[in-house]
Amino acid sequence: MTIRLLLADDQALVRGALAALLDLEADLTVVAEVGRGDEVVAAAREHSPDVALLDVEMPGLDGIAAATALRTEMPRTRVLIVTTFGRPGYLRKALQAGASGFVVKDTPARQLADAVRRVHAGLRVVDPALAADSLVSGESPLTDRETDVLRAARDGAPVASIAAALFLSAGTVRNHLSSAIGKTGASTRAEAVRAAESNGWL
Repeated sequence: MTIRLLLADDQALVRGALAALLDLEADLTVVAEVGRGDEVVAAAREHSPDVALLDVEMPGLDGIAAATALRTEMPRTRVLIVTTFGRPGYLRKALQAGASGFVVKDTPARQLADAVRRVHAGLRVVDPALAADSLVSGESPLTDRETDVLRAARDGAPVASIAAALFLSAGTVRNHLSSAIGKTGASTRAEAVRAAESNGWL
């Protein structure tokens, strides 16, 4: 039996390389490729893949949101996240979204093909080093509002701009930033953003 695959990655070169490698396997065939997360469900409806390999960061819809949409629209299609962003927080979010597996892009081709087969068979596949990191880092300590404020602070926007964007007072924004800095063990908001991103909390 041939396992039908959908590839979603916004980097055409990476997507093409993955397709070429996976198509070398006798029991795997790539039936669809898309470069945006918001194209995943439509492509899955059209091509009925057995397994969708999704990147995390894509335009339109990220891979985790696309996994959630696929679980609702195409529950028979299993999801394997294949990403550069091997962060513990992303792993937790992906599994919560219904993904059956999570591996990083530098996984050897043979192991990636095996991961596809195992996911198709109904097994869960998780990069072992990432799984260990996830246990160490734990759940995000940030509240929803602190997360929103840190996201808005990513590009170095001033407090007044963040406050306007989130419909908060400047004082409330400062309080949330201060709390987030403390919870991430950072010294500045830029460090807090980096720490939260590295753990996949944003």
